Amino acid sequence: MREPAPADARVALDARQHDLARRFDAVRARTATLAAPISAEDAMVQSMEDASPTKWHLAHTTWFFERFVLAEMPEHHAFDPAWDYLFNSYYQGVGPMHARPKRGLLSRPTLSQVAAYRDTVETRVREQLRRGTMAAHLLDIVELGLQHEQQHQELLLTDIKHAFFSNPLHPAYRDDLPVTRGEAAGLRWIARSESIAQIGHAPWPGACGFASDNESPRHRALVPAHALASRPVSNADFRAFIADGGYRTAAVWLSAGWDTVRARGWSRPLYWNAGMDAEFTLAGWRELDPEAPACHLSYYEAEAFARWAGARLPTEFEWEQAAQALPVAGNFVDSDHLHPHAAPCASTGLQQMFGDVWEWTSSAYTAYPGYRPWPGTLGEYNGKFMDAQWVLRGGSCATSADHMRASYRNFFPSDARWQFAGLRLAKDSA
Repeated sequence: MREPAPADARVALDARQHDLARRFDAVRARTATLAAPISAEDAMVQSMEDASPTKWHLAHTTWFFERFVLAEMPEHHAFDPAWDYLFNSYYQGVGPMHARPKRGLLSRPTLSQVAAYRDTVETRVREQLRRGTMAAHLLDIVELGLQHEQQHQELLLTDIKHAFFSNPLHPAYRDDLPVTRGEAAGLRWIARSESIAQIGHAPWPGACGFASDNESPRHRALVPAHALASRPVSNADFRAFIADGGYRTAAVWLSAGWDTVRARGWSRPLYWNAGMDAEFTLAGWRELDPEAPACHLSYYEAEAFARWAGARLPTEFEWEQAAQALPVAGNFVDSDHLHPHAAPCASTGLQQMFGDVWEWTSSAYTAYPGYRPWPGTLGEYNGKFMDAQWVLRGGSCATSADHMRASYRNFFPSDARWQFAGLRLAKDSA
């Protein structure tokens, strides 16, 4: 295959900048749309240490482009040098940062000042892209910045949901969200033979399509014979677990999980009412749909349910191998439902592998064989969190469809409940 001529390379670079400019506008516009229902008062609330205020999300995703893209250009002048400290998240390589648990104390800058910051940085990045003079390595960082912002779009929704749930008035983020109910198909088991699977993604940049460094290198994994449930565990399924004393039966819990249940008084999923017939949603309190996937479950709760059901959680390799043959289609944020809903009854294969709820796996979040983080400060993006966390797969109703792929690895600690996380059962073949 011939090397591309300089003219060919220039055409390819121009096309990439044009595509990035289009996507930059689309991703930034979606963030603004998601933040639009949130008032200035709402936007600075931080309801727990694991969450961040909406205003901080808006500023941090802008800081990323200023710090890692615009700051590389000699003509750039910082919007406000002090904000480099305020809106750095965890990048030790670029300096100190404001403590995460105290982000809710940042009444200043104001929401309008953060909006002006977003407008200024957007204009500068957009001008560089449309001018067609941005260096190739900066285009890679713009791509990473867009993927990073899509992650924060999901966090913006999950964090404001927790904040509104923590408010005694239980306000709705949006009261116009559709009510979707249905009759889910009965749970079936889909057997899969033992095989050697190709897992992960070729390293990026340079590979076809974006992937995070924690998805590489692509490698082979032995996947024993097993069976996967045809759909995620439903609310009705989880209510049966509770009715059978699931939260009162130590035998089905990991030791640390049982300690957590007792210490925190867990007796049902995070957003369910005591009667287990309603749940708090981004549209406020709504009737619980028994056929929709159960969500806002911790790893401890997912693992306990699987034990109670006489099954287990799938490994991430079992999950990825099954998902590779399926289209990335489902109930994502693009559908504007912002809540999981029941799968259609007609399907005879695996349902809801993508969208609706993230699915806990039994795989610890560790490095693949031969893993190398990205060079420089951006190498802090994933690798340093490979400690005491579990992998989730598939995306949720708050994830963008074009952000998801079969090799995507999300990760959270065992007790995290505020994400749209559920589970799919697996079992060993006899």
